Amino acid sequence: MLRMKYLSDVYDMPVYTEEGDYFGRVEEVLITPGRIQSWMVKATRGSYIQRVLGSVKGVIIPHKLVKSVGDVMIISRNAVPARPQEE
Repeated sequence: MLRMKYLSDVYDMPVYTEEGDYFGRVEEVLITPGRIQSWMVKATRGSYIQRVLGSVKGVIIPHKLVKSVGDVMIISRNAVPARPQEE
């Protein structure tokens, strides 16, 4: 059975990658008329975003890269930014 979620239930929800890495927390949803466009995920202490991207405050994840939303949000590995190349 499909259980509906309200957008207010999703704010501050933990976000994980498909591999199980803690990615961050949902901060905001960007909506176009009739559909969700993308999600703003904030960097939190110990999150993948903070470890890999350093001082950024968060990232925007296109909705098509969200795999599931339940007690947590699961995102596709394609949404995960690559580690910066060392020179």
